[in-house]
Amino acid sequence: MAKKEGGDASELKHKLLGLVKIIVDGDDYTVQTTDEAIATLSALKDLKYRNRRSFSDKLEDFPLPPQFRCPISTQLMTDPVILSTGQTYDRPFIQRWLNEGHRTCPQTQQVLSHSILTPNYLVRDMIAQWCRDHGIELPEPVRDIDEVVTDADRGHLNSLLHKLSLSLSDQKEAAKELRLLTKRMPSCRTIFGESSDLITQLLSPLSPGRACAHPDLQEDLITTVLNLSIHDDNKKVFGEDPTVISLLIDALKSGTIQTRSNAAAAIFTLSALDSNKHIIGKSGAIKHLLNLLDEGHPLAVKDAASAIFNLCLVHENKGRTVREGAVQVILNKIMDQILVDELLAILALLSCHPRAVEEMGNLGAVPLLLCAIRDSTSERSKENCVAILYTICYSDRTKWKEIREEEKANGTLSKLAECGTSRAKRKANGILERLNRSPSLTHTA
Repeated sequence: MAKKEGGDASELKHKLLGLVKIIVDGDDYTVQTTDEAIATLSALKDLKYRNRRSFSDKLEDFPLPPQFRCPISTQLMTDPVILSTGQTYDRPFIQRWLNEGHRTCPQTQQVLSHSILTPNYLVRDMIAQWCRDHGIELPEPVRDIDEVVTDADRGHLNSLLHKLSLSLSDQKEAAKELRLLTKRMPSCRTIFGESSDLITQLLSPLSPGRACAHPDLQEDLITTVLNLSIHDDNKKVFGEDPTVISLLIDALKSGTIQTRSNAAAAIFTLSALDSNKHIIGKSGAIKHLLNLLDEGHPLAVKDAASAIFNLCLVHENKGRTVREGAVQVILNKIMDQILVDELLAILALLSCHPRAVEEMGNLGAVPLLLCAIRDSTSERSKENCVAILYTICYSDRTKWKEIREEEKANGTLSKLAECGTSRAKRKANGILERLNRSPSLTHTA
């Protein structure tokens, strides 16, 4: 089985390498190519996650010799080291102990003569042999001590989760501490991916489909979800939990502005996985993200726009976004000079949808885009503008006269064809060639 999974990983890596080469080396890559690259990367991540979980499952099948367990973590050591007292620990756990300022041995309480950690090659070789004998592949040693989880961490977290089932004052106190804990201690984030029961406990004070009667409690719990969603292994678990997505949508609709902003940010981080983009798109979240963007609160618009952009990287969500009135909302914000660069990137994604192109033409996008090309200092925004104009030009002949008259007055496209990015030059030249082939065209309704 391990051999097959390794083979799958090699095939996925080879496929991803080819897709990335197409994207990096050429300017004519398609949206489908980027979608395929994202899907392949997501598949690799899922495979890595499954392999990591399968190690824990296999380990439970065999009694682990006590001398192979770290006294701090009680887990199998992957990088055993000797402390000055002669005791052996797993490096990341004893290193965290030392980094916290302790200068005693956790087991014997002896004062350390020094803090140098010496590799215990004998124990390491014994562990490696034991793993081989039982058909278990020893995982790579943990390099990031922030991801180290101790029994004390688990105990403290469980006590806080229990308080969420008690009185309202206990719930508020626990939620506030969980919010701070998951922000300051990345190691605590790793625990939530291990069991859906922990997520259920965390969100138990909230009821899906109902406005929360205690906005401060909702804000702390939704912010905790945001903090947890940052950890890669939690993204899939959270995204596939209907309660999590439902409560995030509730928060988008009726929370404080901080809660709504953090709910949008959580959706953004969860939508890093391709599979989650589809789930969130189907959930109806896009409508509420657009409402948040439309309201224009400075604290929330960036998070809402980022989430919408991520969701629109898969084709089916583009149609949903257009149907919810995104074009009007985005054009209004661009006219108000709000998040121009970010919103032009979304508009460029939507421009492959026929209804979006039609709405852009009807809502006066052409002069707005031409003005943005003239005034913007961002080469990426200019490129997005001309790419959208190119699509409009090829879809709606009634806009040709408007573009030609602007070109005669300001030479906007000609300048871009000379000084823009390679893609912007190509799009600008394509529009100019189209206009030059029809010099006598007049505007018709």
